[in-house]
Amino acid sequence: MFARTDSLPQLLVDASAHPCPYLANRTAILPMRLPLRRLTPAELDQCLARGDRRQGVLLYRPECPTCSDCTPIRLDMQTFAPSKAMKRAWRVGERQLTVTLDRPHLSAERVELYNKHRHLRHLDQGEGDVSLGEYGSFLVDSCCDSWELTYRQDGRLVGTAIFDRAANALSAVYCCYDPTVPGLSIGVFSVLQQVELCRQWQLRWLYLGYWVPGSRAMQYKASYLPHELLISGLWQSRNS
Repeated sequence: MFARTDSLPQLLVDASAHPCPYLANRTAILPMRLPLRRLTPAELDQCLARGDRRQGVLLYRPECPTCSDCTPIRLDMQTFAPSKAMKRAWRVGERQLTVTLDRPHLSAERVELYNKHRHLRHLDQGEGDVSLGEYGSFLVDSCCDSWELTYRQDGRLVGTAIFDRAANALSAVYCCYDPTVPGLSIGVFSVLQQVELCRQWQLRWLYLGYWVPGSRAMQYKASYLPHELLISGLWQSRNS
């Protein structure tokens, strides 16, 4: 089935129901759409503003039958201010981590870190480890301008973050890190790294994906204040 979002032709490849990845005992429908060409930065801005997310070369937006809890969330660089705890995490990360910005890479150490992150943070939902090919399809393959931040401590890879660049925004796709590293808040540090890139590149927005009330894994996003939520088709500012 073909779909069209403004001038972007897309192919609907999967709209099946499956268990919700965020909330127990819920059914999710995340229609996966394949853009038939690479997205321009302006087109990615439009998709993000509508609440679209990217997984590999596919775009999706929840259309669940009985639930609308997945709420797109973004930060406005004109208003966002990190908390004292976030500033402390930034300072510690600046001292201890070596940060590299490059295109997304496929490697055994990245896959090992990704699987460790999923397992130790109980995000794997009983599934086995992902393979090199599965990691590549999820985080390296892309339909837009994608980038990777890597974080190393004494030469060892302890964190990665994949994000997309649009005309006026960055979109955080996925961050994984080693939860056993003491004294570091790599997830917070990574968000602030992307905030800093937004400001360096003079971009207005940082999209953080979906905030899902009741999902332990998604609760942290609400702590970045102020933020904006897409509710009933309108972006609304929240200060608490």
